[in-house]
Amino acid sequence: MKTMYQKQISNSFLAILLLSLFSLNAFAHYQADGTAMQGRWDLTIEKDGKQLPSWLEVQHSGSHTFIGRFVYAFGSARPVAEIKFAKNHFSFSIPPQWEPGNANMEFDGEFEGDHLKGTMVYTDGKKYPFTGVKAPSLKREKAVQWGSPISLIGKSDMNEWVAMGDNQWTVSNGVLTSAKSGSNLMTKKTFEDFKLHVEFKYPKGSNSGVYLRGRYEVQIVDSKGMEPWNDEFSAIYGFLPANEMVAKDAGEWQTYDITLVGRMVTVVANGKTVISLATIPGITGGAIDSKEGAPGPIMIQGDHGPIEFRNIVITPAK
Repeated sequence: MKTMYQKQISNSFLAILLLSLFSLNAFAHYQADGTAMQGRWDLTIEKDGKQLPSWLEVQHSGSHTFIGRFVYAFGSARPVAEIKFAKNHFSFSIPPQWEPGNANMEFDGEFEGDHLKGTMVYTDGKKYPFTGVKAPSLKREKAVQWGSPISLIGKSDMNEWVAMGDNQWTVSNGVLTSAKSGSNLMTKKTFEDFKLHVEFKYPKGSNSGVYLRGRYEVQIVDSKGMEPWNDEFSAIYGFLPANEMVAKDAGEWQTYDITLVGRMVTVVANGKTVISLATIPGITGGAIDSKEGAPGPIMIQGDHGPIEFRNIVITPAK
């Protein structure tokens, strides 16, 4: 026969056991409902025979609500008001960015470990499959040792570049020119970590950009007098605004000195540091792909208006 003391011990043990089981169950439920999917994801959407690079960030807001950001194949990063979970299933909706009045983009998928898969219903009402992998941290453990500078523009040739369509670019006296909107231009070589010097000039109202590893756009746009938003001059498009607006008048030569190590970026525009050792969260609209762990080319935008470049010099890490 159990003594009163033994019964109290037994009841206490039972209570602790039940509480532990409840806590474990609640934690497992919480994990299944979004915590395991927190973080950044590199997505690829299969649409009309093309692989469209995209990106998704998931984070919690409060105890059980999850929000995020999404980057499609073009356009800027967009907020996701709520990501809904049921075990390993998720869904979210985004209003159209460029086609007001069209239907929302609807995402529905499943996650397991470091992989996602699902479908996107685009604004045209059609359904397209997508897959995703956890984005790499790109953290560097050792200090960078720099190699030798490489000039990317010849006096009269484009030997370092390839056009991504019908070529409207020309070179004369070391100046690389796109006189009208047309094809983007990409280096034949790929790079990982580097320092990049770029000089450029645009006419009034024009727009271009320099893509680091072909994935992260440093915005070039006629922004003098504007507030330094994340889609204006010297911003990492859609993510990181400059800390001040230092754009010159249209028609003047201007400079960027950009250092990229892993995800850490520093941008010096016209001699002033406007972004300092900031983290680029993910790919920007217009990226060549979403394979963030791989080296990539330098890409310059030629489809948004006239632009001129000179003295593009890259210093890769050893």
